[in-house]
Amino acid sequence: MSLARYDWNLMNRLHRDFEQALGQSGPVALVPRIESREEAARYVLRADLPGVAPEQIEITADQGVLTLKAARGGTENAAESVTYQRRFALPEDADAEQITARSAHGVLEIAIAKLVKAQPRRITVEAA
Repeated sequence: MSLARYDWNLMNRLHRDFEQALGQSGPVALVPRIESREEAARYVLRADLPGVAPEQIEITADQGVLTLKAARGGTENAAESVTYQRRFALPEDADAEQITARSAHGVLEIAIAKLVKAQPRRITVEAA
């Protein structure tokens, strides 16, 4: 799975400082850090989503695309809500039916199982 990795912490901090300088106190964009790795039997995506409850996360897989949507804040006031959406192309050997997700302590982990490949096997010939 080839995913680009960006660290947006500096940009978030600059954006927050800029808004404070202008006297705006609105929410700052939600741009989580995402890591990806490939293991023998699965692919794993980890996203830092501090302040996002599991019920505010939506993950869908459709036609080879995994979509991650998250919202933070604004439970009482929708104008204060900050949303995030990112899409990932699933590798050809990804099993879209075997995707699991867990959120704990502000870290979302998505596990995408790989399709089981048919292994070559030796066929014995019996004597008649």
